[in-house]
Amino acid sequence: MSDLFAAAQPEAPLAERLRPKHIDEVIGQSHLLGEGRPLRLAFQSGKLHSMILWGPPGVGKTTLARLMASAFDAEFMPLSAVLSGVKDIREAIAQAQQVLQQNGRHTILFVDEVHRFNKSQQDAFLPFVEQGLVTFIGATTENPSFEVNNALLSRAQVYVLHALSEEELGQLFERAQQVAMPELNFTEDARERIIGYADGDARRLLNVLEQLQTAAETASVSTVDSAFLDNTLAQNLRRFDKGGEAFYDQISALHKSVRGSNPDAALYWLVRMLDGGADARYLARRIVRMAWEDIGLADPRAIQLANDAAQTYERLGSPEGELALAQAVIYLAVAAKSNAGYAAYNAVRAFVAQDSSREVPLHLRNAPTKLMKQLDYGRDYRYAHNEAGGYAAGENYFPDGMPEVSFYQPTDRGLEGKIAEKLARLRELDAAAKK
Repeated sequence: MSDLFAAAQPEAPLAERLRPKHIDEVIGQSHLLGEGRPLRLAFQSGKLHSMILWGPPGVGKTTLARLMASAFDAEFMPLSAVLSGVKDIREAIAQAQQVLQQNGRHTILFVDEVHRFNKSQQDAFLPFVEQGLVTFIGATTENPSFEVNNALLSRAQVYVLHALSEEELGQLFERAQQVAMPELNFTEDARERIIGYADGDARRLLNVLEQLQTAAETASVSTVDSAFLDNTLAQNLRRFDKGGEAFYDQISALHKSVRGSNPDAALYWLVRMLDGGADARYLARRIVRMAWEDIGLADPRAIQLANDAAQTYERLGSPEGELALAQAVIYLAVAAKSNAGYAAYNAVRAFVAQDSSREVPLHLRNAPTKLMKQLDYGRDYRYAHNEAGGYAAGENYFPDGMPEVSFYQPTDRGLEGKIAEKLARLRELDAAAKK
């Protein structure tokens, strides 16, 4: 007879329920797990070896370590470098010895966030790794060349894991939907946004799907669309308004007068605000912002003058320092205008927000360590100073596979006119080098 009072067992998180049981079920990391690839060969070899799995969060480091233990019928012993110390390491080693003596089973000691351990903690593993008592598998999101002791690094093979592609996240999305939420539908737009939000992180994808499933059940919703995503996931970004509407209206009028190249109107609104008791330091910050946003590289002197005016006010205070702010406003109003830098920055922010975290191409990476050189960091990089005219025509500085972009579009006003001419000439050199 069943115990009516037995506590119900909580359902495992979605990420745990979908954890692969065999390497063929792993999504992603085909460069390591494909036929003839290093980790696939390691599984097939029948020989365990210590390793460090280096990659961003949610790409399968823990999963691969668990699969290794299962494939070799080894005891899996996890440690978190965030929560553990030397005492915990010693206890784990003692347990590994006991398992070997009692069951004859070897132990895989898995250390998550191994870069969090200091030198003495990392050194504590060495004798037991050398004796073969344990096979060490460390997981890290940081470059092991800098974060892992050379002694430990020399005894472990480093495998570099990559963030999951949108296609791979799409496969995981479909698997999660089939296994755990077949009754819940997603519009194509919602699906794309969820995959974009995950940004290569499988764990984040599964966590947000689980959150959406709970929210949908609560709201009796059968289809998740963009509106439901906004209501469920969006953060409350309400801003506290410290001033009245008239105060911000006057700030707007001052800014627009500067942008519109009317020094008299700009000066009028500045003095109106000072006369009304506005904080001159706040106005100084806004003036610096105007120089960067509306003038930019058309006249870089405006930026320097705005900064100088703000510093002058700090030194002199009121009323003497207000003259510096007034003259800065006049100069900004009569200066050549360009928002090309401001527009370029906003365009890049929008692009990056919806794009994946593309990896830095190998030829652009520095290689200060032997490991990094072995991984081809910095290979084929062209040093611009050694090129004709100090320019490496045709060189690519964007991530591989990134579409062509042109965020910065200089105007023909002020110094930017000269900048536009130079960039046009460099693009011509690039085009000729690619022919």
